[in-house]
Amino acid sequence: MRSFDEVLTCVDRLAEAFAARADQHDREGSFAFENVADLRAAGLPRLPVPATLGGDGFNLFQCVCVLQRLARADASTALGLAMHFHVVGSLAERCAWPEAAYARLCEEIVRDGALVNSAASEPEMGSPSRGGLPATRATRVAGGYRLNGRKSWVTYAPALRYFLVTATLEDAIGVFAVAGDSPGLTLIDNWGTSLSLRASGSFDVVLDDVFVPECWHVEQRAPGQARRGGPPAGWATCAFAAVYLGVGEGALYALARYAQQRVPTALGKPIAELPHVQRGIGQMDVALRAARAVLYTAAQTWAEQPARRAEMEADLAAAKYLCTNAAIAATDTALRIAGAGGLDRRLSLERHFRDARAGLMHPPQDDRALELIGKAVIAAIGA
Repeated sequence: MRSFDEVLTCVDRLAEAFAARADQHDREGSFAFENVADLRAAGLPRLPVPATLGGDGFNLFQCVCVLQRLARADASTALGLAMHFHVVGSLAERCAWPEAAYARLCEEIVRDGALVNSAASEPEMGSPSRGGLPATRATRVAGGYRLNGRKSWVTYAPALRYFLVTATLEDAIGVFAVAGDSPGLTLIDNWGTSLSLRASGSFDVVLDDVFVPECWHVEQRAPGQARRGGPPAGWATCAFAAVYLGVGEGALYALARYAQQRVPTALGKPIAELPHVQRGIGQMDVALRAARAVLYTAAQTWAEQPARRAEMEADLAAAKYLCTNAAIAATDTALRIAGAGGLDRRLSLERHFRDARAGLMHPPQDDRALELIGKAVIAAIGA
């Protein structure tokens, strides 16, 4: 099993390669298959797999640090890995799957670098986190189920070994691990021209009478019941927060380098020496530093104090809210300071600016996060 420091050193090397490729994939709206190959070669998909099943057994805090560093370079790739991490990490802590299915998934992750993500959102349903019910339907047949429907925004779709598809099953909601090479499963590449994360492969997935064996019917719940019950979504919330924190930090570092290199003839020295540039970079750093502290505290508490997880919903929401909004503020400030040069794609600031906006769409969205935080404050004071 590798040490945390060894993995971070490897991640930093990968981030350099990803940063060099990011602009072209963003321009083309193309999927970075070479990044997927690098992630697999480095063994990153197995980080949250328990050591007892051949993985590295990384906890939430350790995975947050990996995602944060990758997102500084390429948010699209980092988000794809974040989706995988939160599914696998959550299962490692509280597995709701049949034992054999979980063991097989982990075996494929360790052996092949298999990637997995949920396929829950649908065009008409809106956000599953808001209680929408799937129009995708599962029908019982001999030996398993037939699935029909369409899912939206399935991040990293071209690289996934399994799609965890939510579907209505009689009077319940089932979750089915659908193999990416299943006959009748089609990917619709309609994402590459989006505002943000153009290389994330967040495609639509069409299921046309797709057969799923009984053994891959992995979860079931009543409509309105939380997907896994129990504690809040610590892995998902912190993974999303880590990605957008990394986006903001990427903008900070890019601006600082630009400020050191930019020497206008009228000034005769780097703009990094100008007080208003220093103030702006300081403002960015302070906001990101505060968000990072809240995220790290939440992730470490989740990892090290399992007994507290049930009461951490507001702490997690605060981390997601702060990281997303710090990234949005930082990327906005970076463009203002860089001026017209910031609009040049070679500088990466405009890509960071666009990518940061996607954080607003991940749960908990800002309005919901503030409600959760406000309720917790009221309850604590009332007590």
